[in-house]
Amino acid sequence: MSRPVALITGPTSGIGAGFARRFARDGHDLVLVARDVTRLERLAAELRDEGGAAVEVLTADLAEAADRAKVADRLAAGVQVLVNNAGFGTSGEFWSADYSLLQSQLDVNVTAVMQLTHAALPPMLDAGRGTVINVASVAGLLPGRGSTYSASKSWVVAFSEGLANGLGGTGVGVHALCPGFVRTEFHQRAGIDMDGTPSWFWLEVDDVVRETMAGVAKGKVVIIPGVQYKVLTTAGRVVPRNLVRAMTKVVGRGRGRT
Repeated sequence: MSRPVALITGPTSGIGAGFARRFARDGHDLVLVARDVTRLERLAAELRDEGGAAVEVLTADLAEAADRAKVADRLAAGVQVLVNNAGFGTSGEFWSADYSLLQSQLDVNVTAVMQLTHAALPPMLDAGRGTVINVASVAGLLPGRGSTYSASKSWVVAFSEGLANGLGGTGVGVHALCPGFVRTEFHQRAGIDMDGTPSWFWLEVDDVVRETMAGVAKGKVVIIPGVQYKVLTTAGRVVPRNLVRAMTKVVGRGRGRT
């Protein structure tokens, strides 16, 4: 029998790499999508050697319309799992940031998620089964210091919840993963100073992936790894909004980020 296929965007490090390794261990073949072909090929070789997975490498910059279309075409051919993991944040202030960079951020964090999910769902629905995991953030549930980043992740959460409502009973599940601070390259790449962040705020990639897969198996739509972040987001729903903003400003330590 053919193995199920999982397509993962942004798998060359961090959460994306964690999902790639987990799905390979679970018996999936993989389609890996990212800009860095050298790191893609390195990960593909690892997963072929250690996991026995068939791995297809698809080089694409999801900020570019033509590359998004290329990935969408592959999804239209059918996969069982889509992990929309690619995304990025930036440092600095919104009003002084390069507008083209902010637009690229929305193209990756929002437009790509919409376009790739739109392409993936029809064959999943025809098959009567499938899973879409959209990597959002706790910043999408709380008013974060990063305005455009938080807004993009709020969109991902609302999009996923709306789709999940519409897909009830089809055999296709859509899930929004909302991690907090995870030990990855994310903040370093964004140029965001994380020195002084309390150790208890940090999550490990393997724990995030494990909790996500457990949440998917239970049919949870919004998945928040880590007890500390479950507490924070629950508090954010019940206390006044101005207090939530004050709390997140303290947690974020006023770092310049967009």
